[in-house]
Amino acid sequence: MRILLIASAYNSLTQRAHAELHDRGHTVAVEVTPRGSDVVAAVGRHEPDLIVAPMLKTVVPREVWTAQTCLIVHPGPVGDRGPSSLDWAIHEDAQEWGVTVLQAEEEMDAGPVWATVTFPVPRVGKSDLYRNELSDAALDAVLTAVERFASGTCTPLGQRTLPSTPGARTRPPMRQETRRIAWADDATGTVLRKLRAADSQPGVLDELLGGEWFLHGGHAEYGLRGRPGELLATRAGAICRATTDGAVWIPELRARTGAGAPRACKLPAVHALAGRLPRLPDLPAPVLPCADDAGWSDIRYREEGPVGVLSFSFPGGAMSTDHCRRLLDAYRAACDRPTAVLVLGGARDFFSNGIHLGVIEAAPDPAAESWANINAMDDLVEAVLHTTDRLVVAAIGGNAAAGGVMLALAADEVWCRSGSVLNPHYRRMGLYGSEYWTYSLPRRVGAARAERLTREALPVSGASARDIGLTDRLIECPPARFTAEVTRLAERWAGSPGAQPRLAAKKAEHEHRAAVTPLAAVRERELALMRKTFLDPDAPYHALRRAFVRKESAPAGPAATRAVAGERVDA
Repeated sequence: MRILLIASAYNSLTQRAHAELHDRGHTVAVEVTPRGSDVVAAVGRHEPDLIVAPMLKTVVPREVWTAQTCLIVHPGPVGDRGPSSLDWAIHEDAQEWGVTVLQAEEEMDAGPVWATVTFPVPRVGKSDLYRNELSDAALDAVLTAVERFASGTCTPLGQRTLPSTPGARTRPPMRQETRRIAWADDATGTVLRKLRAADSQPGVLDELLGGEWFLHGGHAEYGLRGRPGELLATRAGAICRATTDGAVWIPELRARTGAGAPRACKLPAVHALAGRLPRLPDLPAPVLPCADDAGWSDIRYREEGPVGVLSFSFPGGAMSTDHCRRLLDAYRAACDRPTAVLVLGGARDFFSNGIHLGVIEAAPDPAAESWANINAMDDLVEAVLHTTDRLVVAAIGGNAAAGGVMLALAADEVWCRSGSVLNPHYRRMGLYGSEYWTYSLPRRVGAARAERLTREALPVSGASARDIGLTDRLIECPPARFTAEVTRLAERWAGSPGAQPRLAAKKAEHEHRAAVTPLAAVRERELALMRKTFLDPDAPYHALRRAFVRKESAPAGPAATRAVAGERVDA
């Protein structure tokens, strides 16, 4: 079928729907349509058989849904209505929630149901839940609904004929009054629920050190205590703030700006508070924090027999210069451990999206920070490429993009969860790219496909990534099981008869590569082009970066189109 995806943003769910519908042979076009009039124009251009809206904030115009079937993906179960469904579910500590594909009608979220799927609600941030458990359920529901529509024999069911999930009801948008933390009264669990329900967007508005800030993300602290609301310490760019019965670590802040002022960047909390932060004890985590250590850390390490697992979780998958350097230190320390296989990654949610555009945008000299950040990324990738005394697995539990994909490709094998979406390109940010991609990507998929992937700049599903050789193994499991499943498979691989021959072949290839294709030359060539872009004030990268981190309209041009082409990436 010809399917048109309409969305308010080309977000993770829209990308996954795009990729997985392609995988099933449909001709798919995507239009980012912030206004109802744009929806009408998009439908006229594409003449689709079916319209699907994975994430749409605007109302579908009446002339569209009365003429064609339009399926809306609502992030709530049957009987739930309103724009803050997932926020309320987390805020109220729901144990199970749902996603519903319903037909657009006059009243929002009230149309007949084509498919609905429930999912568990672990105690993670809203964006993590959205990209993982909800995304799995949403794709299941979308594919079911599309199949039912294509059959021509199915009729959607009215919502009143279906049982409602406990807690599902019509609710208003969640406002900051509801999200606001009462530091003098709220216990740690309450503070964490409020932070998790707003971790990526919109954040929790708060007053701190004479300014107004949106707080993003939260992790419990079990050892530190203080007067409720008091700042206690810093660690890895995060600040620790006391609650009535403990404390929480807050990794990121975004300054509230006045009307007409540019939106501030979301930044590591210590960075955002530079010049305001009082003298606090800095409590750096060990270079290799144990996985069962009660203290918070964004990098963790554990060993299971011959396998070491170095996991990391940076907000939004963005890796600043500091993130890269700390992870490189941890990687080198992990390589000093007596293991046969080292797993890099293995956590749920984002693997990596490459350099930290927010920190770069907020820097006094964005070009200089861009240069420092890309070199720090390259140092990390180089260390992985030069590891010859053990096998390295990159384990992608969530999504990955740009330099994050290339970091994974530096490993001997890349294992990917079935729900992951990969974007192995830089074009939409106006960059040539580095991280040794001109070596690693063609080595895996061939020169022709590498050129196509980077030129078309389309998302690749986990299944397609395996089929084209971008990854080696597709792991079919829920998000919560990914770490355990990766560890089990790595242990089995470490003890397999093929492990030692594979390691010997890796050493021989490394020696051959040093003679034929020196990695230093690859890096120098890529960085020369990146440096040229960074230093050119008129390069599209600067405007695209600003638009991305400040949530502004992207500039028009070949590097940032409003419509996304629908060509397939065939195996």
